[in-house]
Amino acid sequence: MEKTVPTNCLVTTRHILFTTLLCCATFALASTPARLIVLNKNEATAAIVDPVSLKVLARVPTGEGPYEAAVSADGKLVVVANYGAQTPGNSLSIIDIDGAREVRRHDLGALTRPHGIQLHNGKVYFTSELTRTVARYDIATDKIDWLMGTGSSLGHMLVISADGKWLYTSNIGSDNVSAIRLDGPPIPSAIKQIAVNGRPEAIDVSPDGAELWVGHISDGTIAVVDTATHTVKESFKVGVGLNRLKFSPDGKRVVVSDPRGGESGEIIVVDVATRKIVQRIGTPGVPLGIQFAPDGKRAFFSRNQAKRVEVLDMEKLAITASIETGDGPDGLAWRHAVADGK
Repeated sequence: MEKTVPTNCLVTTRHILFTTLLCCATFALASTPARLIVLNKNEATAAIVDPVSLKVLARVPTGEGPYEAAVSADGKLVVVANYGAQTPGNSLSIIDIDGAREVRRHDLGALTRPHGIQLHNGKVYFTSELTRTVARYDIATDKIDWLMGTGSSLGHMLVISADGKWLYTSNIGSDNVSAIRLDGPPIPSAIKQIAVNGRPEAIDVSPDGAELWVGHISDGTIAVVDTATHTVKESFKVGVGLNRLKFSPDGKRVVVSDPRGGESGEIIVVDVATRKIVQRIGTPGVPLGIQFAPDGKRAFFSRNQAKRVEVLDMEKLAITASIETGDGPDGLAWRHAVADGK
């Protein structure tokens, strides 16, 4: 006797088949996952971390003293500034993130002590402390194609405005910030020197581009620079000796690392509008590098002597997780999730 399959069964079967095909298509188009890059300067490695599971996926050898890094526009590579240790470093490590390997090491020659680094228009700008310059590295051609003197000593950190018109370096040895115009030739008139307090190191530009915040090692103050006039419009004290600071993606808060604050280090959260401290978190073990997740819900920061990176919940303003990344974590970088084929 022939059996008839109920219509609802056929619909269910077709639905299952459709769902299966849709899932397969979705996996085929799955995006390249986000990654957190952590530079372990004492052991000379770059740790590649899954920011969801908080697991270290790989540790890739770099040059000596990796301090800061920038991820390529396509998310495939990370460029690491090898600052060196007792002997000044003079190289960039170019690392395949998903392949977890150093694909090449670019010799910078006389451009020693590379440190602050940022990607802009597909190329990497970086400071060279001992030569008092900023250079630009073309990832595609593996060449230095632009060089500019800062006129100041120990240009340490570097940040570029969102519109790409200005590059700023914090100059520890000259107690100033060099503002370099990027939309013109590298000539002396393209530089403005902004006097700030003693030993400026931490630096970042607000997401709206209106303010440049500069943190000082000498007195724990933050100078607020008006980027329209390149003058300091305000200064206020938050800590003891500031190392790094980062604006949240929405521009409402700034996270500051103070290795000398508290008993043996603090993370400080500042409300941008009021300039008031909304949280202090004791973080023994020398807090240094800071990196926000793109949604602003989490901030990651390194604890150098503790060999860990901590996860700061920006809603709870509390540390909610910890990652053991390697010996001497310092600079952090973020690889955004990228759709395949993009």
